[in-house]
Formats: sequence, structure tokens, C-alpha cells
Amino acid sequence: MHISPRARVLLVAALLFAGIGALVWYLNAKYGTRPVTPIALPAPGGASDVVAANTPSTPTPTPAEATAATPGTPPPAAQSASPLAGATPTAPNPPGGISSAPSSGTPTAPTASTSRLLIPVAGVRPEQLQDTFTDARSEGRKHDAIDIIAPRGTPVLAVTDGRILRLFSSAKGGITLYQLGPDERTVYYYAHLDRYADGLAEGRVLRRGETIAYVGDTGNATPGNYHLHFQVYRITDPKHFWSGDNLNPYPLLREGQ
Repeated sequence: MHISPRARVLLVAALLFAGIGALVWYLNAKYGTRPVTPIALPAPGGASDVVAANTPSTPTPTPAEATAATPGTPPPAAQSASPLAGATPTAPNPPGGISSAPSSGTPTAPTASTSRLLIPVAGVRPEQLQDTFTDARSEGRKHDAIDIIAPRGTPVLAVTDGRILRLFSSAKGGITLYQLGPDERTVYYYAHLDRYADGLAEGRVLRRGETIAYVGDTGNATPGNYHLHFQVYRITDPKHFWSGDNLNPYPLLREGQ
């Protein structure tokens, strides 16, 4: 049988392609298809994704922490106190009348002075004092004070340093003055005054020996019985400075000379 040259070439090509196909099938059947594992590339900046995943993140501060860390913000303890924190309440008028002089603003704190008391009436000597502390008075009352006899108009002196709590007029005491001592607990009460010395005002700081008033017979004193009713007591209730535990002024004045 005669085969042309062209047919012969085509036959050889067909056999060649058939052999190649058979070889590909054989290799695929024996080894199969395996996935290609990609190579991890480093993250930007040189750190790998694995290192970055194991690095703890920086916590975000809470609002309170952020405020505390703000420069220039003082801690709570350094904040200014309320303007009302140091305010001193105004004491009410003592019963029985009204104040005879207005307050003169913020009082100045009294300075400490000697514990010895000065006799509160000018010119009176210690031996002239009489202990009338336990004497009976009208309405079953006890005197709780001493009377120092002196002519009308004799200067009344501050027995110690201390500020004026109240200038006050009442039916029983007449013209009176309440003085708070340097210890802020002891009150000195002057009563039956004829008048105050010039320039006195509530809150003013008195100095020991300063003239504060003049002897009189105002209030329930017998007319013409000029004397100073002098009383000393310890405050038990700061809101009621006109009452407290009475002390006998007589030994206090005698010991102070």
C-alpha cells in the first residue's frame, strides 16, 4: 500500500501527541495535584504578622485617668474650698431687748493676754471688793456676780483682752456689754452702765485696761445705787453666749492683783 509523504508526517505527529497525552495522564494519576503554599512576607517596618499578633496593645486610659494626667490640673485635695466654709454665723440678740450698736464688719481675733484679771472699775482697790456672788436677788434668783460700788461716771475698764460680742440694752441689766476672752470660751459681762465709751462697736477687740464704759444705775438697779454688775461665765452653747456656767469673779479679781 502506497502512503504519501504528507500523510506519513501527519501520522507521525498524531502518534507523538498521543504519546505525550498518555504520559501526562500517567503522571497526573500517580502524583496528583498539590496546593502551593505562599511564603509570608514581612510586615511594614520589619515586624512580622506573628510578632505583631503576640505584642500586647497599649490600653486606652479611662476619662478619669486622662483628667488626672492632664498637666496643670490640681488634684481634688488642692481645689479651693467653698467661700462659705469659714463663714461665722451671726449670733442672735440676747432675750429682753435689742442691740444698741450695729456690728462693725468682720471682727479681729483677740490676742492672747495674761490670765490675770484687772479690777474693772478705775480706782477701786482689791480690799474694797465685796463677795456678793451667792447673795439672793428678786424672784428667787442668786446674784452669780459681784457689785462694785463707785460714783456715777467712773470709768469701767476691760478686765482682759478680747472682742466685744454684744452691746445690748435690757430691762434688768440696763446698758450692758458682753466681752469674749482670749480663750474664746469665757465671757465677761458688764451691766448697769451709764453709757459706753466713744468708738465702741460689736466685733472690736478690747485691750486690758481700756476704758469701755462708765458706772451707772440703768436697768433694775435702785436709782442712785451706782455700781458695776460684773459677771464671769464659761459658754456651754456658742449660739447662746449670754448664758453658761458661772464663775465667782471675786477670787479671780483678788488673785489677779
